[in-house]
Amino acid sequence: MTDPILVTGATGRQGGATARRLLADGRPVRALVRDTTTAAAVALATAGAELVTGDFDDPTSLRPAFDGVAAVFAVPTAPFGPNGPADETEAARGRALVDAAVAAGVEQVVLSTVASMSRSEQSAKGKAEIERYLVDRVARPTVLRPVRFVTNYLLTGDLGLEGIVDGVHRHFFPPHEPMQVITLEDIADFAALAFADPERYAGRTLELAGDQPTPVEAAAAIAAATGSPVRYEQVTTGVHPMIIETGRRWAAGERWHADIEALRVIHPGLRAFGTWLAESGAEASRARRARPRRPACQRIRLRRARPLGRTVHYPRKAG
Repeated sequence: MTDPILVTGATGRQGGATARRLLADGRPVRALVRDTTTAAAVALATAGAELVTGDFDDPTSLRPAFDGVAAVFAVPTAPFGPNGPADETEAARGRALVDAAVAAGVEQVVLSTVASMSRSEQSAKGKAEIERYLVDRVARPTVLRPVRFVTNYLLTGDLGLEGIVDGVHRHFFPPHEPMQVITLEDIADFAALAFADPERYAGRTLELAGDQPTPVEAAAAIAAATGSPVRYEQVTTGVHPMIIETGRRWAAGERWHADIEALRVIHPGLRAFGTWLAESGAEASRARRARPRRPACQRIRLRRARPLGRTVHYPRKAG
């Protein structure tokens, strides 16, 4: 194939990982970015990607990016405001992406959304609309639904969740129940598989996960790999209402449900949590924790109040 694959969100986590994987495979990549001068964009160009600018809120700006591409890896941007996800804005951006692909005659689009907590349908409203719109209009659609990224452990924890702050990882997940996770590299690997065999993956939706440690097990694994203490706290109050509602649904039995063993048949190199730590996660975690946190006045907050509210502290379960 000589025509490039267009990667949207190319300077983001999923898009960047997919662009790098395709370039490593020798596939030509056109990277859709907003600003060609950012460090991430320059790094992609240095690696061999063709940079092109475009804005999902200006559909006419997308046309040059889609002209002459063989396929598209799509990650529509998901705006998030004080009241939670802006579903209609997200859906409109996704529709603009699909329309641009159709207008350019692109037959294959690999769309990455998010894992569903329902076994019958996509539970995220904006993403559900984009998935339906794609499947109805593109000849060879593939939908990837990744669960929680392992790299969330490297975030700053500014929202009261995620990251490791003062040796503590906080989230709403029950401490001793499995929690599915996925590496960015594995998402990129599945995208690469779909681009290598479009007919096999046409019309398929894949819920993606690579491992399912409990939160306490994950914290203990990070501690062992980095040599620094890490413990888990389950947050029950004091964060954004949408997060509390998601935690309520989780407690009621709505869970991610990727079939990891079946995925490993498709992708034998699917990474376990410990593999990610050994490959890059432990080093990245040490580096993250060595950097000073930003002053509180510079952090983005969606929490309504501080302190976090009641948290439940959990040591590792014996045995």
